[in-house]
Amino acid sequence: MTELPQEVPVALVYNGSTQAVMMATPADLEDFGRGFTRTEGIARGAELERLEVLDHPRGVEVRIWLAEAAEARLAARRRAMAGPVGCGLCGIDSLEEALRDVPAVGPGIRLGAADIAAALAALRDAQPLHDRTRAVHAAGFFVPGQGLVAVREDVGRHNALDKLIGAVGECSRGAIVLTSRVSVEMVQKAAMAGAGVVIAVSAPTTLAVETADRAGITLVARARDDRFDTFTHAERITADAA
Repeated sequence: MTELPQEVPVALVYNGSTQAVMMATPADLEDFGRGFTRTEGIARGAELERLEVLDHPRGVEVRIWLAEAAEARLAARRRAMAGPVGCGLCGIDSLEEALRDVPAVGPGIRLGAADIAAALAALRDAQPLHDRTRAVHAAGFFVPGQGLVAVREDVGRHNALDKLIGAVGECSRGAIVLTSRVSVEMVQKAAMAGAGVVIAVSAPTTLAVETADRAGITLVARARDDRFDTFTHAERITADAA
């Protein structure tokens, strides 16, 4: 019988106040806390002072302590999120916050078709939880010349990406590779991590394409084996690309 994936409530608690409760796979939760903190623009670098994970009978708390300046910014945002795995925008209290501006990424890397195929193949072979359950998403980080250097899995695609970014940190030296479709919040998170290239096996939404274009991200999607579509900033795809 196929193994079933775990799904538990994970509360992200900043300086004693709960900011978000997400349904997630209870693994790599320190990475999840660091990644969520960065991709949501709450804090980065030394502003995240300490983190601990506490198990409870009915869920998990990720307790994070922020520096004073980051705590003040967070209080000013008036956000209270409660997100199921399928929705990365639940609880946002304004259209402006949902469609927030993201920073433009730097020049990043250049990839050819062989690199994209190698990244996809490596990600397929690096998903032990998916192999056991057939019910989770994965996000990987591919660096030319090094291959796939990190992978994280979760029942939620947003969570998998947050976990990856929490593990890797700055993503400008490689490409983020996704098993899921590309919605706008996935592009927003990638931009917050400085990723110049996002590769996905499924299609993007129109808003994801528009956001990637404004942020300077090369968005490669519908990528299967040696075939793919480049939607934005094709200048990073070298001459051997499809």
